[in-house]
Amino acid sequence: MNPILEAFIKLASSFVGTLGFAIFMHAPKRAWLPASAIGGVAYLLYWALLQLNMYEPTAIFIGALLGSVLGQYCARRMRMIASIFVLLAMIPLVPGLGLYRCMHYLAQEMYGAGADAGVRAMVDVVMIALGLAVGSFICRLVFRAKPAKEAIK
Repeated sequence: MNPILEAFIKLASSFVGTLGFAIFMHAPKRAWLPASAIGGVAYLLYWALLQLNMYEPTAIFIGALLGSVLGQYCARRMRMIASIFVLLAMIPLVPGLGLYRCMHYLAQEMYGAGADAGVRAMVDVVMIALGLAVGSFICRLVFRAKPAKEAIK
């Protein structure tokens, strides 16, 4: 498949998936499109890094970091809560297939394969959490709170 077409398909599918989750979770309507775009871009970066043979947890960390920074920025620009954008942006990165495989292998009494799939999925979850934390920390450094004006006496 043409890599540009494949990238477009990844971007579009992650955008639509994030949009569906935003609607399902009753996120504010004005956050739907920006959050979905951030989710799509974060997943596209993750996928592109995998295509460059980057280690999967590192690619997930970088994708989550980008999603976190863009979500924080968008929240400040739109004067909304950052959790809305950041949560929705991480949806495409969640290792759902890895968690499913873990449960499937355990149900089939293939404990070694189940443990391996579970550990891989948990490493991905930890990388998402680290990416969110580092992105939030970076945004706190960059977007310092403006000092409050002195009270009028």
